[in-house]
Amino acid sequence: MNTTEQASVEALWLTYPEAQRLTSLGRTTLWALISCGEIRAARVGRAVRISRRSLEEYMESRTEDFTR
Repeated sequence: MNTTEQASVEALWLTYPEAQRLTSLGRTTLWALISCGEIRAARVGRAVRISRRSLEEYMESRTEDFTR
């Protein structure tokens, strides 16, 4: 795999900072969404990884039509 291919690979599981950059939500908000089951996350040792798909689905479900 060359560097161009590596750059285009999207992670399926995100760290808190990556999820924050993707959504502009704060760490506490992400933590609350994970705690109540709105967003899926996995713990590996002490590390927490947030499901990109779950996060994107959550954000999509919260979209509204602001043209009204």
